[in-house]
Amino acid sequence: METTVKRIILGITGGIAAYKAVELARLLVKRGLDVQGVMTAAAGHFVGAATFQAITGQPVYSDLWDARTANGMAHIDLSRAADLVLVAPASADFLAKLAQGRADDLLSTLCLARDCPLLVAPAMNRQMWENPATRRNVKQLADDCIVLLGPTSGAQACGETGYGRMLEPEAIIEAIDAFFQPKTLKGLKLLITAGPSYEAIDAVRGITNRSSGKMGYAVARAALEAGAQVTLISGPTGLTPPAAAQLVNVTSAQQMLAAVEARTDEADIFIAVAAVADYYVLNPSENKIKKDAHILTLELAPNPDILANVTRMDKPPFCVGFAAESENMEEYAELKRKRKHLPLIVANDANAAIGSDEVELILLDDDGRHVLERANKLTQARRLIGHIAKLYNARYQ
Repeated sequence: METTVKRIILGITGGIAAYKAVELARLLVKRGLDVQGVMTAAAGHFVGAATFQAITGQPVYSDLWDARTANGMAHIDLSRAADLVLVAPASADFLAKLAQGRADDLLSTLCLARDCPLLVAPAMNRQMWENPATRRNVKQLADDCIVLLGPTSGAQACGETGYGRMLEPEAIIEAIDAFFQPKTLKGLKLLITAGPSYEAIDAVRGITNRSSGKMGYAVARAALEAGAQVTLISGPTGLTPPAAAQLVNVTSAQQMLAAVEARTDEADIFIAVAAVADYYVLNPSENKIKKDAHILTLELAPNPDILANVTRMDKPPFCVGFAAESENMEEYAELKRKRKHLPLIVANDANAAIGSDEVELILLDDDGRHVLERANKLTQARRLIGHIAKLYNARYQ
């Protein structure tokens, strides 16, 4: 977890989703964090304290009058030692306590006495979540700067389906990561392209490339973490986009161009990560072309240069390009940067980057080259977003 968080209080309230807190505790400990469990009395009806103690290596607290802490005031001692309080699951009753400032057990008292961030992951029946009282409480929590993670929609233990389902442990950890990232792009609107384009040959065949879309999706996530509003225009991928991004699915380069041009006027920053096909097939067949012994000849025409079209606008957004090259990487990338009048271009080795989870990036701007040593794509995306924010703020603020 790339945050300053070292010690987390994991609060568990009553509800069937408490079983997910066990896996959440395991994943947090796996990240090298010191996890202290605090349970409500109701939570003990769903999961046992011994389970959390075995996973975290820490005794679990539940009694407001527990004398095991140094001065016998567990709500003070535990909260002062924590970098973050995370309540997962957070029941409707517990949200009400937080909203009203009630403190009648250890966990609620600890939350009221804390001096660190508080994040809660709600879990309840869909009608409880939609109840006007809960909606008022949620609004009050937001006003009090308490961060809600979820809930999401899905099948519930009661047999109903709807909002109120607790986020999965992996999603909660991602949300914690995002919470602690610097908000260097807060209030800005980013337009990002990702993935390959697909140019039809006939009804079932087409021309595409090996781009997985992982880098573009990572950049979108990093931009959201930095506080930006993100529109992600994506070619065909098998990836799940960041939940907070506005997703626009496209197939061909022409469709991607149209989607970009329809949204560029509102964008502060445009990041062209997509690997767009250079050519498309003239007169593709509406039906499947039957195989025979003859050589098939395709007539290709050049696709529009999406990034160049944007940079030629009267008032273009701050534009960032990507250059995936198989030879003379930096030379070709710098030529592309100057030709398209880009303040920043990101160069990478096409052979090493496509489909990989890790990559080395070289950033080329007016000040020269900046090497981002090989790392996973989300880490690189965060580094890139930090560099973009620095350049953007220097130019416009």
